[in-house]
Amino acid sequence: MNVLNRRSISTFAARGILAGAVALAASGTLFVTPLSAGQPAKRRSAGQTETIERSVPLPSGGAFSLININGSVVVEGWDREEVHISAVKSCAAGWTNMASVSIEVTKEPRSVTVRTRYPDGEGEGVSVEFHVRVPRRLLQARISTVNGSIRLRAVEGAGELRSVNGNVELFDGAGRFSARSVNGNIYLELRHLGLGDDARPEGNTGGMSVETVNGRVVLRIPANAAADLDVRAMNGDFRSDLPIERNGAAGGRGLRGRLGAGGQALKIRTMNGSIRLLLAQPIV
Repeated sequence: MNVLNRRSISTFAARGILAGAVALAASGTLFVTPLSAGQPAKRRSAGQTETIERSVPLPSGGAFSLININGSVVVEGWDREEVHISAVKSCAAGWTNMASVSIEVTKEPRSVTVRTRYPDGEGEGVSVEFHVRVPRRLLQARISTVNGSIRLRAVEGAGELRSVNGNVELFDGAGRFSARSVNGNIYLELRHLGLGDDARPEGNTGGMSVETVNGRVVLRIPANAAADLDVRAMNGDFRSDLPIERNGAAGGRGLRGRLGAGGQALKIRTMNGSIRLLLAQPIV
């Protein structure tokens, strides 16, 4: 196990991890790099910030996971076969406990996992803003945070994007990405919907779920998108730019229907907000 110093990798806040995040595999790990815990928190009059960067190799078509707690996450695709992690760690005024939280980077042959951790009773007032570059094509991407937004751009594949208090956004994407928030809007922009049979992660049945409690949902997809829809907006309305062949009501403010030839399941839910299916703009 390699212990990184404070200048080589960031420290993070991680205690109440979002349910459903992927556990780190114990076997086959090439390296795990935790930041060592610091001294107990002490009062201080001014806040602190620290920027940390690290790169690790990851082949195209691999898997990437990032689990954060306090802070937003931005992930962008690029043409390199590596993950570049850039993070700004912040400590609120009145605290000096940035070193009490840590980040683990776990590298396996075809996957990279980044996880933040809080020691019990420490780490209050610490947040981390991530900006990460990943291979443009990922077999699986799983990104979660509790207090902060998630933004994914120019990534193709499949994945799960989750925030409790924050928006979830995907721009210039392709494939099958499920998204969930409790207090936040969801916006997904996909050049094509779903994956080919040869690109499906093992055990994935091909369904896609987009859900929020307090927020609106906007899904921008191409005219030839094919899916079996199950839509419900409990306290809001639903509108679609794409033609839908209705095959039954879902009850309340919902419907079931078919986009194009149908096929993969597409479930969209919001409790307090509207739902929009918009036509994706052509790529020039």
